[in-house]
Amino acid sequence: MSDAEQPTAADVRAAAEAVKAALDRHLEAVERRAEGAGKDAGNGAADTAVYAAFDELAAAGEAYDELLYETYDEVTPFEIPGGDSMPAYTGPEVPNALSVLIRRDYTVLETQRLLAQAQRVTDLDPDSADEEGPSGTSAGSSVHAALGILFGEYEPDEIATRHKEFGLEEGDSTLWVTAADEPSEPGEWLSAPFEQADPERVICRFDVSSVFDEADIELDDEE
Repeated sequence: MSDAEQPTAADVRAAAEAVKAALDRHLEAVERRAEGAGKDAGNGAADTAVYAAFDELAAAGEAYDELLYETYDEVTPFEIPGGDSMPAYTGPEVPNALSVLIRRDYTVLETQRLLAQAQRVTDLDPDSADEEGPSGTSAGSSVHAALGILFGEYEPDEIATRHKEFGLEEGDSTLWVTAADEPSEPGEWLSAPFEQADPERVICRFDVSSVFDEADIELDDEE
């Protein structure tokens, strides 16, 4: 990189001002959502504004960090996880159909608790057990069978709420709402349900990760 291309102190200062402005916009979006809680239930506009402001803040912080390092060989003491992997939306302005894609990760933390819960379900409802399970294993002795029983018996949202009861530990999760031009035909995508997920059709997304909590803790420690 030539001297003419090297960032200047003024560039760093401008980037810092951009971060301040992005911080203000993010806080304003959060405050507006808090003030309007319950008034626009199901709308999602306030959530969308918060996530958009968050992404702007992440981009501004990354740009400042890069300029600060190139100019002064210094870095910021915090890192804002960003959603810059998502391209701009190119779907229809008024979608005729939607797809909701959900991913939730879990760790099997307490195997015996998982097996016991599955066995309890089959004791109360013997029909819930698959008599043709692998190698004739029962819900109380096979993790595969136990998972099949529990996820077949309970809705995913209930498992997410009660995961500790089932011996599971939550990991990251994400929910994407994507737009489609036309509704899918019955059975059209069942053989490969996630292969056609197009990031450019994502209307909104909601992420949950411990990385966000860690970022908050680091900021609190700095204070």
